[in-house]
Amino acid sequence: MFDACYNNYVKINVHTFEGTEPEFVLKTVFGYDSFRQNQKKIIQSVLSGKDTLAIMPTGGGKSICYQIPALIFEGVTVIVSPLISLMQDQVSSLETAGIHSVFLNSSLSWDDYKKSMDEIRNGQVKMIYVSPEGLSTEKIRNLLSSPEIKVNCITIDEAHCVSQWGHDFRPDYMEICSFRALFPDAVMIALTATATENVRQDIIKNLRLKKPEIFISSFNRENIFLQVAPKKNALDQIVQCIKDYDGESGIIYCNSRRAVDQLAQALIDLGFSAINYHAGLNDDMRAKNQDDFVKGKVLIVVATIAFGMGINKPDVRFVINYDLPKSLEEYYQEIGRAGRDGLPATALLLYSAGDINKVRFFFESSADPRKAEARLQGMINFATAVSCRRRILLGYFGEAYDPKKSNKDCCCDICASGELPKVDMTIPVQKLLCCVIRTQERFGSSYVIDVLLGSKQKRIIDNGHNQISTWGIGTELCKDDWFQLIDLMIAAGYVTKYGEYSILQITEDGYSLLSSKEQVMLPFRKTTLAFAKPSGSKEKTGGPKNTAEKPAADDTVAEKIIAALKVWRRRKADDMNVPPYVIFGDKTMYDIAAKKPCDRASLLNVYGIGEAKAEQFGKSIIAVIEDVMKEEEND
Repeated sequence: MFDACYNNYVKINVHTFEGTEPEFVLKTVFGYDSFRQNQKKIIQSVLSGKDTLAIMPTGGGKSICYQIPALIFEGVTVIVSPLISLMQDQVSSLETAGIHSVFLNSSLSWDDYKKSMDEIRNGQVKMIYVSPEGLSTEKIRNLLSSPEIKVNCITIDEAHCVSQWGHDFRPDYMEICSFRALFPDAVMIALTATATENVRQDIIKNLRLKKPEIFISSFNRENIFLQVAPKKNALDQIVQCIKDYDGESGIIYCNSRRAVDQLAQALIDLGFSAINYHAGLNDDMRAKNQDDFVKGKVLIVVATIAFGMGINKPDVRFVINYDLPKSLEEYYQEIGRAGRDGLPATALLLYSAGDINKVRFFFESSADPRKAEARLQGMINFATAVSCRRRILLGYFGEAYDPKKSNKDCCCDICASGELPKVDMTIPVQKLLCCVIRTQERFGSSYVIDVLLGSKQKRIIDNGHNQISTWGIGTELCKDDWFQLIDLMIAAGYVTKYGEYSILQITEDGYSLLSSKEQVMLPFRKTTLAFAKPSGSKEKTGGPKNTAEKPAADDTVAEKIIAALKVWRRRKADDMNVPPYVIFGDKTMYDIAAKKPCDRASLLNVYGIGEAKAEQFGKSIIAVIEDVMKEEEND
């Protein structure tokens, strides 16, 4: 089964698995005992030659769905991937699992490029990663059209990039269908983590999928705790979150390069291990910063949304959105970079109503401002929610969720705090409605709130609104609380927004309420700076056989084994010039510490250890365990 060690990796002959069963490949190559939700059905659909669209959450095991068929098919599989870093990461992971694969992109020297093409022609490669831009080049099309090469499968990763409804539309994806026409007998599989019904239909149409089988896995990432907090003293809020995950990796997203640079420097000045990442940095600096983060040399990256799409780092413990994302698709994609290993993680969104106008500023360059506004409204509804956020998030993607039936004690900050009781907001509501009337229903939320708070801004004075009866009568609430109240009143049907500038307008119900002077009870929460941590979260990952054991709380030997394995993994990763998680992830490390394997056979029962990794790393792992056990005995 094994070829000679090549480029520091133990190799399995890529033709070994042709015509075998998916379960055999899953265990032998990847070290897993059972498939996750829908994985086997998707694989069977592809193997039967049916075009397939698979919607699976980030960290849900999408790559397995095309990698296993690629090994079972006789010919090659072409994987279209949007980023060089994503290709490199996938190839590195396959190499450590013993499967030789290649990518063809601009990061290769011409000699390495030619070598990879020769390996493809000689049948040494099953999986070929290319960019959508590269796919349209004559060089790659001529190579794959060679008589000695049979293209069995075309895989489209991040398939939402083909849709203008998606959050990351890539025009080059529209050319994929012309490539597919060159290989009419090849099956096509499209995969993405975020796809509303509009996006799904675009994918099917633009990729010209033939009567595809469609599989939609749950979007629910139960291990990620969802939190939204009013953005006040944002640096303090961020620092508090970082300290709650001391020594762990995290990503902080900002909407501007300037905010990225300022926040990264502020964290560095406070002594945190942090770097910045955005398009304003030169290529070498961006590559170095990403590499340092992926390999664990730096713990925190502050970045614009361009960062992370090509990263498979499984041990990101928190993702913070410093600014409001433009859509729930974008938000879901970003928080999906946390907890990909299934272990507990947190997604913190710092929300300020002022961020809404900043987002709308970019709508002018949007292909369809109406679509952009519709997506933004979904994001606002999530951020201003007064009931379970997970239910709102999943509902946006068409999935029902009942927090009472969840196996977690809490899934978001609202559920963690308990159901929010309704309180008497009659007086503030009356003040707000009166102020909207006094300003003649001509202004948006920020302006009306500034009048209520007694602002002396020039435009308020120029309009004479410092002279009206509602000027300065709302100081019992802060600005964020007034924004919250407006959102609640909109949800209750008392107020609406209209026009390009979201001008506040009172509804018939709002006028009736004001004239009746009836009591108004709303689920209002006063602004606080508290960071709500998940309490009593229960890990749930995969099926019963495919879930790693965690060491018992009183297993002190296991703790020492984990610490020793981290040191060994770090050193081995440096030697091989790969991220530590490519050797194995934290779940595998915990399972090793819990099971304490003493030979190769027992090592193969560990989560994520396949034949090649057992062959290459087994002796070293067992030696680490034995050294810890001996030290324990001597103590």
